[in-house]
Amino acid sequence: MKISMIVAYGKNWEIGLDNQMLWHISEDFKNFKQITSGHHLLMGRKTFESIGKPLPNRTSLVLSKGDFEHEGVYTFNDIYKALDFARANGEEELFVIGGANIYETMFDFVDKMYLSEVDFEGEADAYLKEIDFTYWDLIEQKDYEAILEDGKIKSPAWKFKVYEKRD
Repeated sequence: MKISMIVAYGKNWEIGLDNQMLWHISEDFKNFKQITSGHHLLMGRKTFESIGKPLPNRTSLVLSKGDFEHEGVYTFNDIYKALDFARANGEEELFVIGGANIYETMFDFVDKMYLSEVDFEGEADAYLKEIDFTYWDLIEQKDYEAILEDGKIKSPAWKFKVYEKRD
């Protein structure tokens, strides 16, 4: 089973504030939906709570130290049990979707990264640990311009990049 991470982050590795995303980029949401549809999503409890419900056509695996329960969600307090569950269900590509602690914990397991680099610098309380790209190959990149509405940025510019770990 391949383990992939999918994340959007700002210029200073910002990923969230008050358990919310820092920007709204509809094209990135569409991209996320298309890439992760039909797969298992691994996330922390706070990330699940920020989403609020299991995402359609995906299997939600939540890592929690406590007794978290939610209808339609599989909860684990051990990473290996969550990975074994996904494997047992025939998953071919599991997606790690956050938050910051889960990305950091899972990083050594990751084979592929789907990264949205957002032209954003601002207040945040959750950060992605800086990635050393030395052992990764960029296999895809698409650049998006900012979307302006009434002279204000409705959606910041961003780059979508896919990396695979070198063998």
